[in-house]
Amino acid sequence: MALMRRQSLVKFDAPLCETIVDTPKPQGREVLVRIERCGLCHSDLHIQDGYADLGGGKRLDTTRGMTLPFTLGHEIAGVVEEVGPDASKDLIGKKQAVFPWIGCGQCRDCANGDENLCVKQRFLGVSIDGGFASHVLVPDAKYLLDYDPLPVNQAATLMCSGVTAYGALKRLVDRPRQRNLLLIGLGGVGMMGLSFAQAMFKQKIAVADLSPAARESALANGAAVAYDPSEPDVVKRMIKETEGGFDEIVDFAGNEKSMAFAVSVVARGGKIVVSGLMGGNFSLPMVQWVYKRMTIEGFMVGTLEEAKELMSLARAGKIKPTPMKEEPMADVQKWIEELRAGKVVGRIVLKN
Repeated sequence: MALMRRQSLVKFDAPLCETIVDTPKPQGREVLVRIERCGLCHSDLHIQDGYADLGGGKRLDTTRGMTLPFTLGHEIAGVVEEVGPDASKDLIGKKQAVFPWIGCGQCRDCANGDENLCVKQRFLGVSIDGGFASHVLVPDAKYLLDYDPLPVNQAATLMCSGVTAYGALKRLVDRPRQRNLLLIGLGGVGMMGLSFAQAMFKQKIAVADLSPAARESALANGAAVAYDPSEPDVVKRMIKETEGGFDEIVDFAGNEKSMAFAVSVVARGGKIVVSGLMGGNFSLPMVQWVYKRMTIEGFMVGTLEEAKELMSLARAGKIKPTPMKEEPMADVQKWIEELRAGKVVGRIVLKN
């Protein structure tokens, strides 16, 4: 039997290391995909740590139910190598992106198409083995998406950073007030958001990030203006320049400082969508919330239908590619450390 190589989590809060196992044989409607690319996401770091930061010194334990060794990675694209007896053999040899946000298939949320909300989820690289490997076993062929003629790197990253940014921005489409839009946090998801926003909204897009390199990259890729949240009196300047603040904001960082910044520059009647998971605790005086009449919505990853919508837009050439850097899969731990240190602009895509 052929062997499968994996960059595995063998201990929480410790480096990944290579493990070698027998390549699984697909059963039923399962599909075995030989992985060509897998994007590196900040969520992978949280899973490696074994906790999420709740703020105030509190942590959410994310290790329960996980069996080690475990394979991270959920932005997957590759070639179908084998299918189970109930899946179409016509898929073999086809290049596909893999939707990783897979539910139990039985609950109310799954029946409504909201598998990303399933409490018994089977997310690839989160609950079941994912893409930092030579192969991945996908539970059902329906989670495969054709991506031709897109580059394989772009196709892979659409499955998490892409569908997360797209879904977050969709929560702001068709609101009555759309004078302006601000994107906070310009990591891999934020840069995707900048690209998509230019296709989804008519207004000019403002961005904010602490990193000068990230701000420069955003301006080079279509942002109208880039703000440094640490600049003295920047909030007063932004309120003045926008005549009252931003009607729509997406916080792609999702930490205490980014949310405080978002609240300080949101306009009365505005909406903030939070899709970042950097962590911490957020509090807001009730009077300020009511007085500003603001809406705050949490959002994490999209549905299979939203992934299909996004893939169709990308295949039609309506979305510009975002900054990406391709690196060997065997070097994943090196790039995890670079991402953790804030030294990555755009997305790292790992290649087999």
